[in-house]
Amino acid sequence: MEISEIVKKQKEFFAAGGTRSMAKRLEILKKLHQAIKNREEQLCEAIQADLGKSATESYMCEVGLTLSELSFQIKHLKKWAKPKRRKTDLANFPGKSFALREPYGCVLIMSPWNYPFLLCMEPLVGAIAAGNCCVLKPSAYSSHTSAAIKELIEEVFPEEYVAVIEGGRAENRALLEERFDYIFFTGGINVGKMVLQKAAVYLTPVTLELGGKSPCIVERTADLKLAATRIAFGKYLNCGQTCVAPDYLLIDKAVKKDFLEHFKEAITQMYGENALHNPDYGKIINEKHFDRLKALIIPEKIVYGGQGNRETLQLAPMVMDHVRESDAIMQEEIFGPILPVIEYETIDEAFEFVQKREKPLAAYLFTRNKTVEKRFLKEFSFGGGCINDTIVHLATSRMGFGGVGNSGMGSYHGWKSFETFTHEKCILKKYRWPDLPIRYQPYASVKDKLVHIFLR
Repeated sequence: MEISEIVKKQKEFFAAGGTRSMAKRLEILKKLHQAIKNREEQLCEAIQADLGKSATESYMCEVGLTLSELSFQIKHLKKWAKPKRRKTDLANFPGKSFALREPYGCVLIMSPWNYPFLLCMEPLVGAIAAGNCCVLKPSAYSSHTSAAIKELIEEVFPEEYVAVIEGGRAENRALLEERFDYIFFTGGINVGKMVLQKAAVYLTPVTLELGGKSPCIVERTADLKLAATRIAFGKYLNCGQTCVAPDYLLIDKAVKKDFLEHFKEAITQMYGENALHNPDYGKIINEKHFDRLKALIIPEKIVYGGQGNRETLQLAPMVMDHVRESDAIMQEEIFGPILPVIEYETIDEAFEFVQKREKPLAAYLFTRNKTVEKRFLKEFSFGGGCINDTIVHLATSRMGFGGVGNSGMGSYHGWKSFETFTHEKCILKKYRWPDLPIRYQPYASVKDKLVHIFLR
């Protein structure tokens, strides 16, 4: 079926009320949950084929998180969907005020290749819970997972409810020419700008989950061994191909040497002496990105790692020290297992370095100093982050996840997903009696006084 025909069918299905019933929504979410559980092994194999992730990592970071989000939505959906009473002010007495949340209609979800199952399915869960129809566009780069998603969706949903469109740029362009009621995009900043331009034609609301260079600051009072372990985890998970991975490290000059020793030990403990021989260590998505990463490396600045194999698309965890702001690796989001290290002498210097750059999707601080912590929270603008940890702030349905400024707009997870994929429709139900005459002409001095009493 052609893309335009699919969109037309979905709009008709939505208009006929096929997605509105609370019982139907809960039934289909439960069906999706069971179908994912039934296909767990197949899904993990597909993710491994695309990114080399182990079964444990594929479940922990993708399949399991999706199941958890589904369980959370199923548990809370009825409560979220109930009309919410609002206080009626004196000027509108007598009456009743309340808010209803209604689905947008036909939603487009465009997902990336780095977490090809999670970042496709989690927005879908929110869209379906909210009562929408949906067109899914997974990435062509992660073709094995895209095919597995298509099989899963076709088992659970009729095409007029949820449809999967595979393909590359031609399909992306065709989809963006259609008139959707909402667009949810996860990907790079440049493509995000194009999506926003296309959405503007019809004033279509959007959520953009983008990226940027997420900083990680290690202040001199930090627990260096713990910081090293948690930064290594966040940086090299999925071979660094994580939108909220620590992109670069700012570290106090006084503790840099000790930290780097702990950091090298942490990498070795997790991945072995040579990560390329570790069967649980993944790979770069394709040759294009492998070559891009190799071009960012300055060999004389490597203080750990450096091994690579273009045939297997593997690049070992790497640390580059004495990096300068002008180096190529500081000009773009790395999206790979290379950690640039920049030392500073005062915390003011570190904060200034971050603040003069674009607002990142994430930011991380390791410290025991409460004053530094308060400054970090007050002075920096970023999507979300952690104090004394990395990336795990997004692994919960109880907090929203999203960007700000150059790193995106809007958020999702849990309630925020339901909020994102619904419009809040506010209603004032006025009672027929009494009908106070204050607002009607002819105006008089007594009415003027009463208006001033009500509205002040």
